[in-house]
Amino acid sequence: MASCSLGSRLVACLLNVSEARRKDLVETVAKAALFNTEGVRREGTTVLNIFNDHDYNRSVITIVASIDSIREAVLAACEKACGLIDMRDHSGLHPRMGAVDLIPIYPLGEEVEVEHCAEEARAVAQGLTERVQGTSAFLFGWADSPLHRGLAQRRKEMGWFKKKPDMQTMVPDIGPQPQAQFGLTGVGASPYVMNCNVTIDTQDLALGRSIATAIRESTPGGLPGVQVLALPHDGAVEIACNVESVKGHSPGYMTAGEPWPSFSIQGQPYCHAPASLITARVAELAGKQGIGAKSTALVGFTPRECRGLAEIALSQGIAEFWKEQHRIRM
Repeated sequence: MASCSLGSRLVACLLNVSEARRKDLVETVAKAALFNTEGVRREGTTVLNIFNDHDYNRSVITIVASIDSIREAVLAACEKACGLIDMRDHSGLHPRMGAVDLIPIYPLGEEVEVEHCAEEARAVAQGLTERVQGTSAFLFGWADSPLHRGLAQRRKEMGWFKKKPDMQTMVPDIGPQPQAQFGLTGVGASPYVMNCNVTIDTQDLALGRSIATAIRESTPGGLPGVQVLALPHDGAVEIACNVESVKGHSPGYMTAGEPWPSFSIQGQPYCHAPASLITARVAELAGKQGIGAKSTALVGFTPRECRGLAEIALSQGIAEFWKEQHRIRM
């Protein structure tokens, strides 16, 4: 493992772009975060993972850099994505509003506060609208100052969950009225958010939605920090979860046999629901309806994995880590 100092100022951006069926295009976007227009590598930056989902036509690119370098890496990737993806031609089963749909920035190192990430997020939102004329953005989390509204709330306000969002009724925080070509981009900062998707063996979307409602944080007895959608996926239904980090220590009454993974930000403890607990809860609820759980997929990494792998990648000078991770384990 690399020295602690290497990771002390690291942050992660899980860049969500509205394209997955043209994997070469998505890799071009990822490489834009790593290399400038002359092909010179940006020091101290790595792309750990590219998660493509064909049905959703959506990819998540995990970019890690120091807090001092993340802005340019993310902006370069966004600029490239906006030049290659046209929302007027986009189709996919996952809700979306922008060619670059989501830019969340999370602290990984002990020297980085969430507010530092919020400052960078606001700068990224402003920079995107200046570099790519016609783009616009809304802010969420710590970047949405002073309200700090969460992503789910902001998406609801913007109409993100609607089948056909009305661009003319949206009021972005930065930039002009959203345009059909680029759509609207969410930009924000928070403690780390993991994505965990559990597929159940049914095509009954109403059943999937009932399970999603049952495990959602806002439901009594739901899982803390878990935001959920039920979506058709590959001939089945996927319970797609955003797993937010919650302040404090692991709740002992919800473990499914393992403690909640934990970490700290500026000495403040945080934890998040483990994938095993989410899978077990979904399987239990589906089983009561005579339905089995098929599989669980993590989009990217847990916070500890993300930092640990980034330290390995950066200490070994591996920029395109997504090509190497099959042979490198912590």
